[in-house]
Amino acid sequence: MADTRTGRHAATGGSGNSGISALVQSPANLECKDFQEYLRTRQTPETLDRLYNYPPICLAVFRELPEIARQFIIRILFVDQPVPQAVVTSWGAQRCAKEQTDATSCLTALYVWRVTAIPGGLTAWELSPTFKKSMRQVLLGGGKPWPMTNTVDKDSKPRDIAFLDSYAMSRWRCVLHYMVGTGNRNGAEAEAISPDAVRILLHANLMKRDERDGITITRQGFQFLLLDTRAQVWHFMLHYLDTCEERGMPLPDCLSMLFQLSFSTLGRDYSSDGMNKQMLDFLQHLREFGLVYQRKRKEGRFYPTRLALNVTSKEAVVTATVATDEDAAQDTGYIVVETNYRVYAYTDSPLQVAVLGLFTELLYRFPNLVVGVLTRDSVRQALRGGITAEQIVSYLEQYAHPNMRLVESAIHSKSCLPPTVVDQIKLWELERNRFTYTEGVVYNQFLSQTDFVTLRDYAQSINVLVWQNERTRTMVVQKNGHDDVKRYWKKYSKSGV
Repeated sequence: MADTRTGRHAATGGSGNSGISALVQSPANLECKDFQEYLRTRQTPETLDRLYNYPPICLAVFRELPEIARQFIIRILFVDQPVPQAVVTSWGAQRCAKEQTDATSCLTALYVWRVTAIPGGLTAWELSPTFKKSMRQVLLGGGKPWPMTNTVDKDSKPRDIAFLDSYAMSRWRCVLHYMVGTGNRNGAEAEAISPDAVRILLHANLMKRDERDGITITRQGFQFLLLDTRAQVWHFMLHYLDTCEERGMPLPDCLSMLFQLSFSTLGRDYSSDGMNKQMLDFLQHLREFGLVYQRKRKEGRFYPTRLALNVTSKEAVVTATVATDEDAAQDTGYIVVETNYRVYAYTDSPLQVAVLGLFTELLYRFPNLVVGVLTRDSVRQALRGGITAEQIVSYLEQYAHPNMRLVESAIHSKSCLPPTVVDQIKLWELERNRFTYTEGVVYNQFLSQTDFVTLRDYAQSINVLVWQNERTRTMVVQKNGHDDVKRYWKKYSKSGV
């Protein structure tokens, strides 16, 4: 029988013994889920069935499906009886078998259709009754009117698309400025945002509370800053939806309204007269984040912005990105790094200056140029906040000036940054990462070598093994995998193999 003890395992940063396998987990990265992944991983079948009562949500699900899956739905949408699986399989050519399998798996995972039996013992596909009803309403009309409707009277002071784009980005940059402004060692002032927005940033682990520095950005938050605007807004809104029930806002209503906004027309005003109190509160939150424009809080007219239209569209990154001349210049690169650790940034963007201030010590500020230096203290300050050396190097490479890339190609280097700078940043990180602590459970006192090897191999197969020593028959598994390993050990012991 194996003895177990809970504790913490420390793995050194140096070379390990050949008899020791240190499988320590790396720190968690930012997980950016698309709409399908969000529904598959965060919603139960009962919740999905409740969501499918809303036609806008069904239309959004249909729009994000693979092309073959959309063809399947259209072909069986108006068929009132289950369709044999053999018939559905025959609709695709043999060369598209993999795509067809992926499409059927996607529809099954989202509970758009389900397996049922028909006379003769055959298996068949049947669309979810709720999804089928809502999709028919989307195509043919009918059902309850959508809360968001076109305004009857004309706006006396209409807003054009250019104004809406500028407004949306100014509001969204307030959130980004807050992320890089709080706890910034270079004295940058944080933008003022609502407590609700701060709560979402903390819930998404983009920021964290620190006893010494207050609220500071995390390594996931730094990765968040490197995403394009559409991906940032979608990730932010997913975590907002996770907390909407706590605010007394039904998740289906909020998700339905978010998709109604994505189906709206940019530059057209809409009326909020059909919305209840919860949806009016939701509208005010969207207004703060820049997804809608509304002159006054109680005005019954609002304009969806490009952020709302692009929030769920995969093609939005390429076809309709909100960009300014300043953003276009950034695409070509604006940062120069010298071998003496000096950093020159040709920008006048407060946001970019604040991001640089997370890991550099800013020295001079000119109208279109900022000069800083990478120091041990500035980099260690960023490392304490959860930003990794790899992220700092990646950011500098991503926004490197074109002239630095010419040097890279001339000397056939893997990085456009000076090797001394890259190595020193990583060495400063290694000073702090001499030990990696992993919470786990110790298994020892095995009666035989066979028992030890069997349990160790099982723990390794499910990726929960942290450390093992075959000579002493001792192993450490992650705490969250202890229950699975324990169940397997009991089953193995009872079998008497």
